[in-house]
Order: sequence, then C-alpha cells, then structure tokens
Amino acid sequence: MTYETLTALAIFAFVSSATPGPNNLMLMASGANFGFRRSIPHMLGISIGFMLMVFAVGAGLVQIFDQFPVIYDILKVVSVVYMIWLAWKIANAAPVTKSAEAGAPMTFLQAAAFQWVNPKAWAMALTAITVYVGEAGLTWLAAGALIFAVVNLPSVSMWTVAGQQLQRFLTNPSRLRVYNWTMAALLITSLYPVLGTSQ
Repeated sequence: MTYETLTALAIFAFVSSATPGPNNLMLMASGANFGFRRSIPHMLGISIGFMLMVFAVGAGLVQIFDQFPVIYDILKVVSVVYMIWLAWKIANAAPVTKSAEAGAPMTFLQAAAFQWVNPKAWAMALTAITVYVGEAGLTWLAAGALIFAVVNLPSVSMWTVAGQQLQRFLTNPSRLRVYNWTMAALLITSLYPVLGTSQ
C-alpha cells in the first residue's frame, strides 16, 4: 500500500462519510430536534464505532485472504462495481428528507452498535479494506481505520450542525445537482490509484 493509495482512501472516506446515508439522516434529525451538544455522544459513537468496525472486519479479512487470495480479487471487483454504482446514485440522488423523531438522542453505545447493522457502513468498510488496504498488513489497516475516524467526525458534525438548514440547501435543484455531481466525480477520481496500479 502506498501513500498515494492512502490519500485516495481519505478521499473515499470523505465522500462516503459526507453523502446522505442512515447515519447522516439520523444526525440531521438529532441536530434539529436536540441540538449539537446533546448529539455529541451520537456523533462520537458513529466515528469511533465505525473505526473499530473497519479494523475488526479488516483484521478478519486479512486472515481469510492469506488462506484464499482469490477472495481479495473477487471482493475488489465487487467493491469497484459498487463504488461506480454509488457514484451514479449520488449524481442522480433525490432531495434529502428528514424524519424528525421525539424522545432522547441516540447514546454513544447505541450509535456504535448501529454500525454493525448499517448497510452503508458495511459497504464502506468492505470497500476500504478490499480496494485500498488489501493485504498491506495491520499497520496500514490501523492507519486506514484512523483516517476514517478523523475524516468522519467533521462530516457527521456538519450534518448535525446544519440540520434543517442543510436539508433546505440540498433541496434547491441547482445546488443539489452541483453537490451530487461533485461528490460522484470525487468518488470516481478516488478509484484512479486502484485501477491504475496493481497491489
């Protein structure tokens, strides 16, 4: 794994963390209903919980790759196809919607546990591991997981702070189109080191 690939991973982490998904939509609702301060445990639960998920899944997959190297190639192809599909979905996404819920904000442990049942989190973790980290070893895996935590926290904070304001911004057709196509382009650009070189 090279530093160029690590940079591409950071781009992927930013795009996948900043775009709409279950975590961000729940944080948008939490920010609007409970405010930033009460939503901090929720935000930290997502960032730290997902970082631990990436490392745990990656540590297990590395052992499987050692025994069955062909699985790496299969998962890499599947992940690249998923990323292209995701870029298309992002570019053509409908306006973001928010479902406000009454009650208490999600706790740190609840948010961390939610990552294991979040389809987008699984797709992000598997893509990061199979496309970018591969068989680079636990040191690079830990670096990749840390990158996600560092990039993820500002992204989820943005959704919390913005709340209804961000929702209104993205429902403007022209702004939504520019944002979505920019995110899609960055996602495709992050594939360049992976497709251009072999690991």
